[in-house]
Amino acid sequence: MKIFTITALLLLFITGGIFAQSDSLAVLKADWKREKITSGVRLKTFWFNKSLFNSNQNVSILEIKQKRGLSLDLAFDSKILQKTSDFGKQNNALAALNGTFFDMANGGSVDYIRADGFVINENRLGKNGNRAGHQESALVFNRGKLSIEKWNGKQDWEQSLQGDDIMVSGPLLILNQTAEKLDTLNSFNKTRHPRTAVAITKNKRILLITVDGRNENSAGMSLFELTKLMRWLNADDAINLDGGGSTALWINNYMETGIVNFPTDNRKWDHDGERKVANVVLLKKK
Repeated sequence: MKIFTITALLLLFITGGIFAQSDSLAVLKADWKREKITSGVRLKTFWFNKSLFNSNQNVSILEIKQKRGLSLDLAFDSKILQKTSDFGKQNNALAALNGTFFDMANGGSVDYIRADGFVINENRLGKNGNRAGHQESALVFNRGKLSIEKWNGKQDWEQSLQGDDIMVSGPLLILNQTAEKLDTLNSFNKTRHPRTAVAITKNKRILLITVDGRNENSAGMSLFELTKLMRWLNADDAINLDGGGSTALWINNYMETGIVNFPTDNRKWDHDGERKVANVVLLKKK
């Protein structure tokens, strides 16, 4: 019995390694569709036909050089929910990506938002004042540049962050090229969903990423799978944003609606299923 168990575990380890190698090669060798949006900005999309994590996956990446003439910014409303595309249009943006978690019934972020020195929304903490996993990291916008920070364990961490705008979100996936430890028992982490993420690569490019899900054309990813994808995309730092039905990437004048991915709120495989959200990440021309 012991010999059988050891053999079975060995086979599982070997098979898992083969699948992991196959998945990484699928990403590295994917024939990404590349489209220039403007100088320093390009869109990459690819549909993995049962070739990534043994499933269909549809991934969209807006790759941005942090250069003069381009600016990353935060847009929000403290109470009223709007589509990601509407936030983008109202702010004359080049692109918009849905942001952090929010109150679907009453509007407003449930995570800390600060803009131009004013606190727009505070963290809504759990019982005993505990933070949720999506309140332990943040996007920091400073003079049009973007960085990712990790909670230092202090209660006033958000207030101490230096930047023009702050968006708390998470969980944090990668920091300084090291994958963060995620709770393996948390269903949010281990279940496949549409996902939204932001990564900063080794060559300091910003990646605005969507992974579609809840459809036979794209299964969505667990956060463990999403972390692996971030590593294969050469991320130094990576953070998860609100996903599920909120996942949306909009580009000005792109195709008919501007929506690149396949949002799920209408339960159809099209570009019309945007959910209204409380805040977004913007790409703008200075």
